[in-house]
Amino acid sequence: MRKLLAILSLAFVFAGCGYKPAVYYSKKAIGDKVYAKVTMLRSDPENTVLIKDAINEAVVTKFGSKLVSEKEAATKMYIEVASVGLSPIQYDQNGYIVLYRMNVALNTTVVSKKESKLFQTSGSYDFSVEPNTTVSDSKRFEAIKNGSSKAIDMLISQISILGLIGETGADSSKGN
Repeated sequence: MRKLLAILSLAFVFAGCGYKPAVYYSKKAIGDKVYAKVTMLRSDPENTVLIKDAINEAVVTKFGSKLVSEKEAATKMYIEVASVGLSPIQYDQNGYIVLYRMNVALNTTVVSKKESKLFQTSGSYDFSVEPNTTVSDSKRFEAIKNGSSKAIDMLISQISILGLIGETGADSSKGN
């Protein structure tokens, strides 16, 4: 009886509670091959290039997928940069801005073999500056990249929560 209890306890410890991170479910929904197209902001093409780079990096690192051509892709992501905005959020005792927030909003249409869905996500990033100085391009670029990355994190969680459009065919034969 003790051996049986020990074996069951050991099996329970190895099986765990079945927790899987959100990336597991979003990867399962998205698949291995992804095409990502970012619509440029005509008013701010420089920032859109940064957002495109951040999105491509996120697809590879966070989704664990490969970027492929539109013909090869199991899933296609059409990302429109809805807005990019910088706003002051803290002032020092002399009235100079010392803390800014960069907000990035994305409208992403994810198309799989079965259907498509629109996701609206946003991300923000707070950064400080020295009093009585302007925001440098490098700080602004870093803030846009980090805000975009947070918007992609929100996209990942929305896809995993909604289960996106079912299976893309990547693991459907395994029954996972």
